[in-house]
Amino acid sequence: MNRYVKTALLAGAAWSALSTTALAQDAETTAAAAPQDATNIGEIVVTARRRAEALQDVPVAVTAFTAEALENKGAIDITELARSTPSLTLNSARGSNSTLISFIRGVGQQDPLWGFDPGVGLYIDDVYVARPQAAVLDIFDIERIEVLRGPQGTLYGRNTIGGAIKYVTRRIGDDPEISLRGAYGSYNQFDAVGSISGPVSDTVGISASVARYLRDGFGENLTTGTEHYNKDVTAARASIEWTPADALFFRLAADYVQDSSNARHGHREFAPILDDEYDTRAGAGDKNDVETRGISLTGEYTVNDMLTLKSITAYRDGSTRGNIDFDNLPTPTLDIPAQYDDDQFSQEFQALFEGDRWSGVAGVYYLDATASGAFDTVVGAFNLTTLTSGSVDTKSWSAFGDFSYDVTDQLSVSVGGRFTHDEKTGTVFRQQYLGIRSPFFGNAAAIPLGAPRTNYTDTREFEEFTPRVSVTYEISPDLTTYASWGRGFKSGGFDMRGDAVLYPDTVNGYDPETVETIELGLKGRLFDRFSFATAVFDSSYEDQQITTQYPAGATVASVVDNVGSSSIRGWEFEGSLRASDNLVINGMLSYIDAQFDEFLAYIPTGPLNTTCPLLVGCFVDVSDSRNFQNTPEWTGSISATYTHWLEDGSTLAFTPSAAYRGDYQQFETPAPLLDQEAYWMYDASAVWTSASDRWTVGFHGKNLSDERYKTGGYSFPGAATGNSIIAFYGAPRTFTFRVGVKF
Repeated sequence: MNRYVKTALLAGAAWSALSTTALAQDAETTAAAAPQDATNIGEIVVTARRRAEALQDVPVAVTAFTAEALENKGAIDITELARSTPSLTLNSARGSNSTLISFIRGVGQQDPLWGFDPGVGLYIDDVYVARPQAAVLDIFDIERIEVLRGPQGTLYGRNTIGGAIKYVTRRIGDDPEISLRGAYGSYNQFDAVGSISGPVSDTVGISASVARYLRDGFGENLTTGTEHYNKDVTAARASIEWTPADALFFRLAADYVQDSSNARHGHREFAPILDDEYDTRAGAGDKNDVETRGISLTGEYTVNDMLTLKSITAYRDGSTRGNIDFDNLPTPTLDIPAQYDDDQFSQEFQALFEGDRWSGVAGVYYLDATASGAFDTVVGAFNLTTLTSGSVDTKSWSAFGDFSYDVTDQLSVSVGGRFTHDEKTGTVFRQQYLGIRSPFFGNAAAIPLGAPRTNYTDTREFEEFTPRVSVTYEISPDLTTYASWGRGFKSGGFDMRGDAVLYPDTVNGYDPETVETIELGLKGRLFDRFSFATAVFDSSYEDQQITTQYPAGATVASVVDNVGSSSIRGWEFEGSLRASDNLVINGMLSYIDAQFDEFLAYIPTGPLNTTCPLLVGCFVDVSDSRNFQNTPEWTGSISATYTHWLEDGSTLAFTPSAAYRGDYQQFETPAPLLDQEAYWMYDASAVWTSASDRWTVGFHGKNLSDERYKTGGYSFPGAATGNSIIAFYGAPRTFTFRVGVKF
């Protein structure tokens, strides 16, 4: 009970001040136009609860970005959402150009290895994307992007214990349209996007988009002479929409992404250190190729005014081939060549209900997915390679429902739940070889060193019921408050790196983790000039899955275990103020207090082990010396858009912005050479739009102070591994000039 009381008290002061102001707003109204931005919650319609609702009416912490708002900011890919979304961290994975790492409110998964599930769900047009490879989606041909914070275990289910990101593409309009967009910028950046859409008959419409992104590297591989941190991406989408009758609608959609950018090897943070953070001396090779494809069929049948039936059938697959040079040296001191493959089939059926005082959605979901891969751990000092390979097959089904009832014109209650059953079959193989690289990666002369260290196949089943309850109260037509309680669930699995010699229990896998969150929120508009959303939350994180990697003799070992529990509390605010007819000010601020209550770290065997018996490892509670990764205590941003109307009817909008991120760690264990200190990021955009809205010309500056900030890293100290402490950095200062035209 104390937990609920504390959360209520935390919200009290802000709620009373804002609600008192709102009750007086009827006496002072204005005819000013509503600001068009992400926080203009009264104007944006979202599908956060799988049905179309005004953002103000949704009892969920949601940030929604329209295509226009993102274009005006010059946003390139979805990682830029973290600059203006509370409690959100989005980065490219360590050593990757297009693999997505996401955390919301301290919950996520940094390890994109096959078999490890993300903690934040990514959806493309309501299709769950099971793997993070090629998930750093470039922003083109979209309608909006929604970021749902907190566990979404009822309606989204799989691996959304931190939240969900919904990438919503544009639907085909009633009129034909052709749009072209080109950009040129720093480091010889060249972007080209072309789209065509429109009806081909009274019942059929088609659309197609192709995007090409090229950029020279921010740095150089001084060993091979190739570019480092470059970009070479091709993306495409196409859809066909068919409306054979007023009550029937079908959409067949396909997407494709190929990332041929060079491998990213990072920057040594321990001697020898290069002056430029984007340079490397890696000798492992620059080959990198990532490819993903997806196709989906959505069907909707409006039975009557009260019932709509919906089906979503989808298939996706992908492959990754690449290298990461952990030592950043020309010699193979610690090199990791790797390949991943994955595929997934999903089927979802929904029934959407709508009555005079009630609405809801119910359905069933099925997923059949396989993720597989292999990598070498090459330790040149010992002429030793450890091959790790395997796969995880997942079969998951669930049944869910969420219903809302308007008790009065002001009071609404929602109740939902989801039952999930997962079956996972894991195969793990780990073998050491004498030689540089294993036969799997081209060295046929490598000699097996003893029996496999890990060689097993096992199956485990996991079940969980995740309920959610919320109460919404409309204080006034422009102000809504809500309280919610819900649970999220991420199933257990098998450690693909597990070494059964060092840690015999790895063959048993690890258990599921859960997050339980209570949240109090307030959304609305004040004086027709200020729209806002604020929330406080309190989360209990149980059986947390943590990956720990450490040097073990002549190789690198891994342990994945349910380390214990933690408490996460915080406050979020985002708002938009129309200060004048020309000026709109937007901002957000979030605070997170994330603490481990218990952290059972595995202490391996070895001569330096003074805590446990020398022949048997053990678990020790080290919660006092561990902190959450990728979770700054404070994040915030502020921007101002000044729009000037020219005599010919065209507009010129200027938007400077500043974003702040507090200190954060790359891992739960502090790593002074890798952990990132607090920093500010400054951007500015100027966009001209013709009176007909046909032409747009933009100039965008990013990271104007040229801040060098770390987005990830690896830490393998020790002579055998070449003191491989490497960091990966975000983009430096860049300028981009864009031109767009519509026909």
